[in-house]
Amino acid sequence: MPATTSSSAIEILARLVAFDTTSHKSNRALIAFVADYLSEHGVESHLVPTEDGEKASLVATIGPEDVPGIGLSGHTDVVPADPAAWTSDPFTLREANGRLYGRGTADMKGYLACVLALVPELKRRSLKVPMHILFSYDEEVGCIGVRPMIAELGNRLPKPRAVIVGEPTSMAVVDAHKGPVRWNVSITGHAAHSSMAHLGVNAIAAAARLIGKLSEIEAELADLPPDPRFTPPYPTLQVTEIEGGIAANIVPASCSFVFDIRAMPGLDIDAIERRLVEFAETECLPAMRRIAPEAAIEIRQANRVPPFAAEQSSDIVALALKLAGENATSAVSYATEAGLFQVGGMPSVVCGPGDIAQAHTADEWIAISEIDRCLAFLERLADWAET
Repeated sequence: MPATTSSSAIEILARLVAFDTTSHKSNRALIAFVADYLSEHGVESHLVPTEDGEKASLVATIGPEDVPGIGLSGHTDVVPADPAAWTSDPFTLREANGRLYGRGTADMKGYLACVLALVPELKRRSLKVPMHILFSYDEEVGCIGVRPMIAELGNRLPKPRAVIVGEPTSMAVVDAHKGPVRWNVSITGHAAHSSMAHLGVNAIAAAARLIGKLSEIEAELADLPPDPRFTPPYPTLQVTEIEGGIAANIVPASCSFVFDIRAMPGLDIDAIERRLVEFAETECLPAMRRIAPEAAIEIRQANRVPPFAAEQSSDIVALALKLAGENATSAVSYATEAGLFQVGGMPSVVCGPGDIAQAHTADEWIAISEIDRCLAFLERLADWAET
């Protein structure tokens, strides 16, 4: 019989879901709840706040402080929830037919609740390897909050020797994922009456040429040797937003668009950016500037989450497989904070409760059986840390 029951995790999950931590809102009320809960169990918390204090990550350690431990990492923010699309209040936990409904139940407050529910048991144990609780903010908008937290690990705060990121994998062990990289492209042309188009520089036309180049690169990526562990088995490139022009009879002086790449491990992302910059400078701008010297094309990388690939000899992957009772790892196409921890010198693995298919959906849910499986996994981790 597990020492930590699902009922205690569900009670905590209900509290966590009740905090509307949609990424554009503050997470400080949730963080205060977590800090108070940990304090009640004799665990000190350390915060890594934003400059304006509206958000914060939380770091806490249970066990010896002079030994590098295992990080249990999760994000506190959730994606927006339209109440009209839900059967019930997104921010009130509802149980039905063995499922727990609410925004963030799968992605990923279910994991946070399991970690917190285990705290009394971890405190009771004589851990030789400490557990580090690592709760971040703004993962859903580019893994923003975890970055300043990682910068503090090994400086002001203890640095884990390895990290388990609890994103929903149905408790499968994930050792690789793609990484999203996003660019903003802004084109400055020159306005003119559309009847006198030769006097203007059409920014939309320039954007079309750039997008054509990106389509060429997209086709090349699709032709790379496939990796069947990913779906699709190649890197993808998409133009996802575009805006330009102000009237039907004016040569558009401005246009902007956004594109992103879902990069697989090993892809030379910078080389792709250089190709587009070179195309802009050699094929687009000279003709534009012959008419309007002020014409410009700005290609700016807006956000970069590195793809993740654990080392083949990774101890934390081997441990996660043992704890999960699995023989093989998986790869996923969605991104997590694991790649950033790995770049920060902390070998990582992704393993958590819930199905990614439920993430970001109306009536998001997690099965109670997944909570039970996660608690059992974490208790086996505690057994390992005690020996």
